[in-house]
Amino acid sequence: MKHSALFLVAAVLVTGAFLLDPIAQDPAYHLFADTRQFLGIANFWNVVSNVMFLYAGIRGLQYLSAGDASGILPSLIPAYRVFFTGVLLTAFGSAWYHSEPGHDSMVWDRLPMTLVFMSLFSIVLGEHVSESFGRQILLPLLLAGAGSVVYWSLTEGRGAGDLRPYVLVQFLPMMLIPLILLLYASCFDRTGFFWGVIGIYAAAKLFELFDTNIYVASELISGHSIKHLVAGLAPLLLLRGLQSRRAKQPVPPGPRS
Repeated sequence: MKHSALFLVAAVLVTGAFLLDPIAQDPAYHLFADTRQFLGIANFWNVVSNVMFLYAGIRGLQYLSAGDASGILPSLIPAYRVFFTGVLLTAFGSAWYHSEPGHDSMVWDRLPMTLVFMSLFSIVLGEHVSESFGRQILLPLLLAGAGSVVYWSLTEGRGAGDLRPYVLVQFLPMMLIPLILLLYASCFDRTGFFWGVIGIYAAAKLFELFDTNIYVASELISGHSIKHLVAGLAPLLLLRGLQSRRAKQPVPPGPRS
């Protein structure tokens, strides 16, 4: 019954997305409020605010390499590696994009973010629905994520841009993960930090939406720069949750890579 409900919601969301007309990238998206230059770096604060992703990615990969990941199912360690690698690469991709906002640089901003979205979805599926399914679906999800960006780029280049697959890659996991958390139990004693990750993501999107309003009001920092700083807290909260939780029952050894 729970599987059916999850599948039905996913099917409705995917079908609904493709009933919409193709969504082209709004050229105005590249026009950020804060364009100040410092130290020879254009759009300085939108560039350097990505340091939070860099820090979070490094911290997460260090935790995984330390060999004491008792808060992780061994078979899902590859998914966590992809997640924190995606966070780390997002720092570079986003910094490059914001130094030269445009179609070509945005591809490299979005590609690493798909690693984050898809690996997180695989992790939640593996810990709550089926460990084997979560492990097996990781690669297809990653290919779908990367494919959505490639598809958008190709269609944009032909003058008929279509963001619908990328929109699904970004928002479908964030809509299904709460449902999974509500319907399925976890083998770990703490899962509340997943709700925190979703909340932080929602807050970051709000800061992005009010980029200009916040910059005009503060005369100091833009909503988009704050978005980077806030969004970077999500993987750090996830890392903290992994470090503090324990399995309800001993987790059997499994493949770690």
